[in-house]
Amino acid sequence: MAFDVQSVRQDFPILSREINDKPLIYLDSGASAQKPQAVIDAMSGAMAHSYANVHRGLHRLANEVTDAFEAGRETVAKFINAARVEEVIFTKSATESINLVAQTFGQTLQAGDEILITEMEHHANIVPWHMLAQRSGVVLKWAPILDDGSLDIEAFDTLLTDKVRIVAIAHMSNVLGTINPVKAIVAKAHAVGAKVLIDGCQGVVHLPVDVQDIGADFYAFSAHKLYGPTGLGVLWGRYDLLETLPPWQGGGEMIGSVSKERITYADVPHRFEAGTPAILEVIGLKAAIDWLNQWDREAGVAHEQALYQRAHAGLKTINSVRIYGEAAEKGSILTFSLASAHAHDVAQILDRYNIAVRAGTHCAEPLMTRLGVTSTVRASIALYNTEAEIDALIAGVEKAQGFFE
Repeated sequence: MAFDVQSVRQDFPILSREINDKPLIYLDSGASAQKPQAVIDAMSGAMAHSYANVHRGLHRLANEVTDAFEAGRETVAKFINAARVEEVIFTKSATESINLVAQTFGQTLQAGDEILITEMEHHANIVPWHMLAQRSGVVLKWAPILDDGSLDIEAFDTLLTDKVRIVAIAHMSNVLGTINPVKAIVAKAHAVGAKVLIDGCQGVVHLPVDVQDIGADFYAFSAHKLYGPTGLGVLWGRYDLLETLPPWQGGGEMIGSVSKERITYADVPHRFEAGTPAILEVIGLKAAIDWLNQWDREAGVAHEQALYQRAHAGLKTINSVRIYGEAAEKGSILTFSLASAHAHDVAQILDRYNIAVRAGTHCAEPLMTRLGVTSTVRASIALYNTEAEIDALIAGVEKAQGFFE
C-alpha cells in the first residue's frame, strides 16, 4: 500500500486525543511507540474469544491460541529473514534477550577473554557485559566514537584482536541516531573468530533488517518500539550456535523430561522459553508487523528522514540549541540541548504545548560522559508524525529559549 501519513494516523486511536483542546504531539517513540488499532483488536480479541495456555493443552482453545502464538514466531522470522523459524526466541524484553546471551554464551568465556562494545550503547547492552566481567574476569573494552557521533572505525579495528570473543553493538543508536555499518563490523569480527550481537531495538523500526545478509550471530529487539505491546522481546540467533548453548532459566516448557535423577532439555527455541510465555503479546506483535508490512516501507523511511531533516534545519536556526549526532548515516532521532536550561525543564515546557519528548540520559550514561553533558532532550520520529508536528516542536523550543532568556 502506498504510504500516506494521514491514513497511518487514522489507525492510532491515541493520536486523536486532545489535551486542553489542543492535539497531542507524540515525539517519544524511541522510548515506546504508540499502538495501532490492529494490535489492540488482536490482543483483546484473543482474550475475549480464544484465550488459553499454549503448547500444553489438547482442547480447542489451547490449539487455537498455540497456532496463533506460533504464527507470531513465523511472522517475526519472515520479517527479519531468519533462515529457520526456530531461530526466533521470545523473551520479556530486548534487555532480557541480551542478558540471555551474556548468561549462556558467557559461560564459554574465560578470564582474559575480551568483550568489545562501543561508547554509544544503551545500558541494556552494557550492564549485562559488566556483570559478566565482574564475575568471570572477562575484559570489557570500549570502542570510541568520533565527534560527529559515528563509530571510530580505526580505533575499533585496533581494539578488535583475536582476544575478543564477542562484539556487542547497536544497529542504530537510541541517542545519536547513528546507523552503524553492522555488516562490515560482522565481517571484521568473524575474521578474528569473534561472535557478534546486535542491539536492534531502534534499527528494526527504522531500517529493513535481513539477519542473513547482515551475518551476525545474535540480533535482539523489543516489540513495544515496533508498534507492538510491552513485555515482549525477541532474540534471533543462528540455529547452529543456539544448539550449543545451555538453557538460562529453568521451569516448565523448556524441558524434555524431568526425574529425580536427571533433566533433559527441549529443542531450540523452547529451551530458552521457560514458563508461560507472553502469549497475548506475541499475538500483538504479529498484528503490529502485519500492520507495518501493509505500507511501502521504503516510503515510510523516507517520510521519517524528511521530518528529521526538517526538525534538524529548524532547530539549527535557534542559537542556543546544540544538536548531538551528525553522522552521515543517521536515523530519525534528534537529540539536543538548550543553553542555560536543564533538559528536564525544556521537556516540561514542551509538555505545556502537548509535545511529548524524552529528557535525561536515555539509559546511556557513558555516552553522556563522552558528550560532556549530564542530560539531553530527544525527539524521536515515527511513521505517524507530520510536518505540522515538527513545526510545533521547533516553535516550542523557541518559546523555551525565550523563557530561559
